[in-house]
Amino acid sequence: MDTIPDQLRALLQKAYAPYSRYPVAAIIRTPNGRLFFGVNVENAAYPMSRCAEQVAVGAMVAGGERRIAEVWVMGLNAPTPCGGCRQVLSEFAGPEVAVHCLAQDGQEQVYRMADLLPFAFRPEDLAEATKTADGP
Repeated sequence: MDTIPDQLRALLQKAYAPYSRYPVAAIIRTPNGRLFFGVNVENAAYPMSRCAEQVAVGAMVAGGERRIAEVWVMGLNAPTPCGGCRQVLSEFAGPEVAVHCLAQDGQEQVYRMADLLPFAFRPEDLAEATKTADGP
């Protein structure tokens, strides 16, 4: 069985990054052990591009899952998720979830979601905002 780094290296070959020339691959593991895969998909209209983490989250949701237990991201160096992806991941990952950031050559940094996005806007923040907006 391939290891997560081997799977990420294989995924990198599938990324569509003709503009940045910076392929990124992501794998998300759910609490029940299912793996979901994503690669960055760029577009000539840059705002329409999708990061690997967003693609993996979309696959996870389409697969019927709603919780993230662990995340791996690989690029040429050991990229951390961008700010938007940190917010997208935090929708489904608690603050304790490990995010492994790997380079193709094997270097790895591991962060917790709370370290990557310490003040995440969470679904429960919407409930609090709605309660406040409705009055006491």
